[in-house]
Amino acid sequence: MTTADPRLDGRAVKRIAFDAERIAARVHELGEEVTARYPEGDLLVLGLLKGSFIFLGDLVRQIRRPLQVDFLVAASYGEATESSGHVRLVYDPETTLEGKHILLVEDIVDSGRTLNRLIGLLMERRPRSLDVCALLHKHVAEHLQYEVGFVGFDAPNEFLVGYGLDHAENFRHLPYIASLQ
Repeated sequence: MTTADPRLDGRAVKRIAFDAERIAARVHELGEEVTARYPEGDLLVLGLLKGSFIFLGDLVRQIRRPLQVDFLVAASYGEATESSGHVRLVYDPETTLEGKHILLVEDIVDSGRTLNRLIGLLMERRPRSLDVCALLHKHVAEHLQYEVGFVGFDAPNEFLVGYGLDHAENFRHLPYIASLQ
């Protein structure tokens, strides 16, 4: 079944995996879970760009406690279609991480290579705690070294776009998550 949407510029998606209403409800629940997990202390919500920006914006508005927001951009080297696990921070958070609760917000966990290396880099900065909040988790990472503390949805093993996820920088603006045709 294909879905027509003027935002797709004539292209079709195979199916909508998570509609806007379901995403909004789950993000609200995640905000409550994060609020309960961190009742005190400095909380820094770090968004991994670019894919997390929409999710992060919606999530922080659902967290009912003081917090700070910053972003990071990581670049991995190796083959173009697969991360080598060698990560360099292209944009490093300006905020001090030491002694703070850090919530790393990710759009999707698939191979886990970049996430493994990134968490290692962040832990060197001695945060009070470090946890990951992923909108989607494919559960296909064979070597994921760290537990993902907050998961929005278990994702199908399909190429997903929308709500921040892209294909060649397209489709990020869709209010739902879909698999491409």
